[in-house]
Amino acid sequence: MDLQFRNLRIRNAVASDAPQLTRWWNDGSVMAHAGFPHGLGTTEEEVAGKLAQDREETGRRLILELDGAPVGEMCYRIVEGNKAQIGIKICEAARQEQGYGRIALSLLIRALFDRGVSAVVLDTDLENRRAQHVYASLGFTRLGVRRDCWRNQVGELRSAVDYEIKSGQLVDFTGQGT
Repeated sequence: MDLQFRNLRIRNAVASDAPQLTRWWNDGSVMAHAGFPHGLGTTEEEVAGKLAQDREETGRRLILELDGAPVGEMCYRIVEGNKAQIGIKICEAARQEQGYGRIALSLLIRALFDRGVSAVVLDTDLENRRAQHVYASLGFTRLGVRRDCWRNQVGELRSAVDYEIKSGQLVDFTGQGT
């Protein structure tokens, strides 16, 4: 996958991205919202091994670049036949809360719908209000809350909010259509 809108690009993560992904994944400040306040404790070799298993048909990890520099990551995984589960992290704090997430999600979701995906699903931590606001602005439907459904790295019970969007519901922040 290689998607571009102005100075923002989404591309497949490759082995040479393993050092950057490893830094982000091992940084507790980046990974806390995903339940890992101490980071993942992974190695570049482990990350490169995961990247080598990615396939267009089943799912990929993606790099989000701004002006040619990596600022975050995205992913998609095909689930339940023709649904896609997605995720996004703007990992560079200086690039957060500037609208890039909405644009990147618009690009990815539209590309998945263009490939025949019938619906896109995701979840987020109940306390991640910023993400919930972004998903609502894109047209996602809030399916419900799963209370105390998982424990984070330090053993705290966490709750998740499930979302879904179907073709025709996307509010496209690129202005290029749905």
